[in-house]
Amino acid sequence: MTQKANNLNRRQFLTSASIISAAMIAPRFVMGCKSPSDEITLGYIGCGKQAMDLQDYFTKTGEVRILAAADVYEGKVQRFANKLSGCDTYSDFRKILDRKDINAVVVAVPDHWHAAIAVMAAKAGKDIYCEKPLSLTIKEGRAMVNAAREHNRVFQTGSMQRSWPEFRQAVELVRNGYIGDIKTVKVNVGPAPVPYNLQSETLPAGLDWDFWLGPNMERSAFNHNLAPGLNDDFWAHWRDYREFGGGGMTDWGAHMFDIAQWGLDMDASGPVSVTPPDKDHPFLTYQYANGITMTHEPSKGDQGVIFVGTKGEVHVVRGKLETTPPELKDKVIGDNEKRVYKSENHYHDFLQAIRKRSKPVADVEIGHRTASVCNIGNIAYQLNKPLKWDPVKEVFDDAEANKLTGREMKKEWNVI
Repeated sequence: MTQKANNLNRRQFLTSASIISAAMIAPRFVMGCKSPSDEITLGYIGCGKQAMDLQDYFTKTGEVRILAAADVYEGKVQRFANKLSGCDTYSDFRKILDRKDINAVVVAVPDHWHAAIAVMAAKAGKDIYCEKPLSLTIKEGRAMVNAAREHNRVFQTGSMQRSWPEFRQAVELVRNGYIGDIKTVKVNVGPAPVPYNLQSETLPAGLDWDFWLGPNMERSAFNHNLAPGLNDDFWAHWRDYREFGGGGMTDWGAHMFDIAQWGLDMDASGPVSVTPPDKDHPFLTYQYANGITMTHEPSKGDQGVIFVGTKGEVHVVRGKLETTPPELKDKVIGDNEKRVYKSENHYHDFLQAIRKRSKPVADVEIGHRTASVCNIGNIAYQLNKPLKWDPVKEVFDDAEANKLTGREMKKEWNVI
């Protein structure tokens, strides 16, 4: 055989070997030949109304297998699993954390459980998708960030508006100065929570109420408005009560204050003071170190955000962007201008971050900072006095307020 033929055969062999090697390394779902080993395996913790939606969102990506689900309400976990093939069910979420074949968990439980579950999941080596608002208290949120960082976990907060085009466009208009210097931001979301005041009802079969209460020191009486049954078609009202949630301030606030923070480029910081309504402030008012103010202005209509600048306004709600001047909303932001993280699907973005070992669009620190803005507002409402806030040290200038940055938790579940 000639030297030329030898060289040609060698090149053909190396080329063929390279193609085969690339095929082995490249994820097969990219090449249109998906196998189970390419899918990310998920366990669901919490199987209520939101979890049913999240089941659809993640399965529609075509990139996951849901192997297990856990809920303290037997009927709900069975309903969840009935829509799937090969989904194991548990009453105790720790059974999911013990499984080595599960890559990540989706946490869709009431807020008073978020921190305990997320910290344990991080320690167990699971990546985490956790519903918003990230945490019930500021200290719990920081514990979640610390656990994710310590154990090198990918952590996506369920603030899915960051993956919606109208909100991304609004933020990029603001950041690029198209409405001039920002003077104030108006946020329309619901009110602060109230102390739990519902009457005791008969506990339904299949619900472990003590486990539902979990970390809470106060063992509140059962009422179906907190944990709706399978035939109750409404969003659970635990959000309205201080023991379990943060009212409209954290429920919708975790969406809309989040967009405000994003637009102001404050994802790693926050305001420096908060003042409840008084004779000089018709609305709860935050102030940032750069002089920008932000007000909580609950009103009728779609909940949303208005950025007010020296040259115009940007008003964004779900599905609609309005600007002054009107033509601004269609402005094409150039590649050489300030751009923000672009995610077109919140759930795919999380899965891609798992594969890349990178931060997703709504990383845990972002979720924590947004929840903190909501929570310091709730604390100002509760104490009814102006407060100074240090977003670096995450403390108030007031001892009474600092006590409210955390809470007493049962020893078994305490993370702060």
